[in-house]
Amino acid sequence: MSSVKVDWGKYAEEQEKLASQVTALSIEREIATNNVADSKRDNGAEEQISPAEKSLLQKIIRKGLVETTKDIEVQRKDPSSPLYSIKSFEALHLKAELLRGVYAMGFNAPSKIQETALPTLLADPPQNMIAQSQSGTGKTAAFVLAMLSRVDSSKPYPQVLCLSPTYELAVQTGEVASKMSQFCPEINMKYAVRGEEIQRGTKIEDHIIIGTPGKVLDWAIKFKFFDLNKIIVFVLDEADVMIATQGHQDQCIRIHKSLPRTCQMMFFSATYEAAVMEFAEIIVPNPLIIRLLREEESLDNIKQYYVRCKNIDEKYTAITNIYGVITIGQAIIFCHTRKTASWLADNMTKDGHAVAILSGDLTVQQRIEVLDRFRNGLEKVLITTNVLARGIDVEQVTIVVNFDLPMDQNRKADCETYLHRIGRTGRFGKSGIAINLVDSEQSMQLCKTIEEHFGKKIHYLDAEDADEIEKIGA
Repeated sequence: MSSVKVDWGKYAEEQEKLASQVTALSIEREIATNNVADSKRDNGAEEQISPAEKSLLQKIIRKGLVETTKDIEVQRKDPSSPLYSIKSFEALHLKAELLRGVYAMGFNAPSKIQETALPTLLADPPQNMIAQSQSGTGKTAAFVLAMLSRVDSSKPYPQVLCLSPTYELAVQTGEVASKMSQFCPEINMKYAVRGEEIQRGTKIEDHIIIGTPGKVLDWAIKFKFFDLNKIIVFVLDEADVMIATQGHQDQCIRIHKSLPRTCQMMFFSATYEAAVMEFAEIIVPNPLIIRLLREEESLDNIKQYYVRCKNIDEKYTAITNIYGVITIGQAIIFCHTRKTASWLADNMTKDGHAVAILSGDLTVQQRIEVLDRFRNGLEKVLITTNVLARGIDVEQVTIVVNFDLPMDQNRKADCETYLHRIGRTGRFGKSGIAINLVDSEQSMQLCKTIEEHFGKKIHYLDAEDADEIEKIGA
């Protein structure tokens, strides 16, 4: 591939370009917000959550590695140079205490992205990297291991800087770093996030700083608590979320401008869109680029059904009939509005079912607690709006119910959201069940449109026939 180069003389031009991108993004965000507000007025639809919150929820639900069969694509400046991969953590020749920390976290063997990324991240001389993969594939552990490996604990000043877009995401990274370095008490780490205050005139002696762009900018440039010119490793995590957060691009560029040219740059993102790569080209000179190729979600191992209902009460009866007949590991029920989700949760709780509800009116911390409880099996049913439609894999989920079929803002069938919703079941190669509750001619038309779009039959199910219900769970 052609190498990615940064013309340092064009920084002003690049910053102007980024400023216009940020402006465009903020306009798009405002339009999206207005569209959502209009949609809510029309039909009570769920409001959107921010990219940062969505990323955090995915990290929470994907604790531990999600095994993936996806292939990796590697792009590099010199295709003829050898590319190393490893099959065990011992092959990395880590410090014994770090290796012990890795195993203590439950990592027995490297994940796909770690196999390729770690030898490069730990190589001498240091190499820059851009890596893209979904939450749960091990990229955080990969760059944290590289961060910890580069620290010289005899030098009492910050040598590693890791930026995350929000307080919560920074803390998530910090927790991984703390666990991995639990047998390395000589390595000190500090959060540069809201609520952390330092007395003026202080010099930070911790080796690693994990923080948000605004706070890091204040500490380094405004108050000079530490010297950016002494940083040897710079990690930009959740780059796609960073781009979607107003002002963060500019702050990252300003921080990056003060780093030494010899600093190792690591850029991590869950997506690989044009805007992300344009940003990456400014931050990361001559990188090795690792992409986890997309694995299209398939409906092949998901049995799809629809149930005819006259009203919301018949929908509820259908759910209780199904739940009473077939053995369900865990279920996710999608509703169109918070009001419906709340009504359903109240009724199922009264009938003795252990249910959790996840919607946009919960705080970030409350959402984390709900997801933790569901992932750990404390509740068998999760009732949610579109907050959870994408990216959440729970192995025990065997059934997804569309209490309301997904619609776009024009009240047409939203096939993409349907795919992401029912893709919550049938994961990890197992079979799953998707049941769609149809209570009007409009929702029947939505169902037919979805069926035609995917070319997969959605079978009729009589929810009052116990024998028929029992067959689908066989």
